[in-house]
Amino acid sequence: MPYPTKELIDFALQNGFTNAGELNVKALVFMPEVREMCGADKCRAYGKNWRCPPACGTIEQAAETAARYSYGLLVQTVGKLEDDFDYETMEKTGKEHAASFIKMMRELKKKYPDILGMGAGTCARCEKCTYPDAPCRFPEDSYSSMEAYGLWVSRVCELSGVKYNYGPQTIAYTSCYLLK
Repeated sequence: MPYPTKELIDFALQNGFTNAGELNVKALVFMPEVREMCGADKCRAYGKNWRCPPACGTIEQAAETAARYSYGLLVQTVGKLEDDFDYETMEKTGKEHAASFIKMMRELKKKYPDILGMGAGTCARCEKCTYPDAPCRFPEDSYSSMEAYGLWVSRVCELSGVKYNYGPQTIAYTSCYLLK
């Protein structure tokens, strides 16, 4: 099935993203070493969130799920930092990216009901995740990150011809949507 790449990119830009481009699905290489970085728990979500390892499933399950999709779109939100320690802008840009990601996911689901979205960083839909005591409260608005799937995001961007590094004092959040 041919996908309307230009229309999807334009739609992403209209939905608040800074940049978007077609994802080369051959760039989806699921790397155990990327998944293992989650185990270092630098984001403090490992084992505490339905959309993070180990709750999100194995890397083999991630690869099997993604293999069912034939097209992808990368989306990015880029923020300009005042200095390398401008955590306020980093956080604000991340929240803007997550909001745009969920908004666009809802819209795309109307046309592509089997869409798979992979976000940037841990799902932060809820103040406190229900994991492991109760089911996810918002399964339609929650997502695992590209990293949780074991993807090396900068490499996926590079192999897709999408810019990843926007230079000094910038922060870029990258997510993707996969379509069947």
